[in-house]
Amino acid sequence: LAQVFSERVSGAHVASVAAMGGIMEYNGGAVVAMAGDHCVGIASDHRLGIRQLTTVAMNFGKTFQLTDKCYIGLAGLATDVQTFSELMNFKIKLFNLREERSMPTPMVKAMVGSSLYEKRFGPWLVEPVLAGLDHDNNPILSSYDFIGAATNAKDFVVAGTAGDGLCGACESFWKPNMSPDELFETLAQCLLSGTDRDCLSGWGGTVTIICPDKIITRTLKGRMD
Repeated sequence: LAQVFSERVSGAHVASVAAMGGIMEYNGGAVVAMAGDHCVGIASDHRLGIRQLTTVAMNFGKTFQLTDKCYIGLAGLATDVQTFSELMNFKIKLFNLREERSMPTPMVKAMVGSSLYEKRFGPWLVEPVLAGLDHDNNPILSSYDFIGAATNAKDFVVAGTAGDGLCGACESFWKPNMSPDELFETLAQCLLSGTDRDCLSGWGGTVTIICPDKIITRTLKGRMD
């Protein structure tokens, strides 16, 4: 009888742990990037939480500028988000010092993949999304898995706990050859719609539009519940 009770208790514990989600869902978050006509946009939510139980902060940005024409968004474990973004910043600054030029976006894309592959036996717990413009100002969109395998897209890429909702919203709203203003409106509506049904992300967001001659950053207000 004691053995049966012990097995039931251990089984219930495993089920409860599984229901709480994995390490990638521990802090929550959502990132989405979208292509326009000679412009590209990237957006993320602001929530930093501990699973569904606690919201720690409402100003935790997940997008980081790497060059004048390239941003990276990182969803996943918050500590690795901060550490990996600093690593990318370090490598790009080192390249600028050595080469005396800015790193092109295709090279940034390769660097992100190789940096993830370096740690394949103890991977970074992040889901990177890269958005930028190449030398002809054509959009570049990529998302990566744990070991640096890149998935390239011509329309949009998503990452984070709200990925399913974001993907559905983007499929409905995205259209080719959008202007920067249209791209901002579409990206903002997709982010707010996609995070509405996800308790691990949301609480506002930041949208960045990368154009050949400027970068536009705007902050969104979202549901705070």
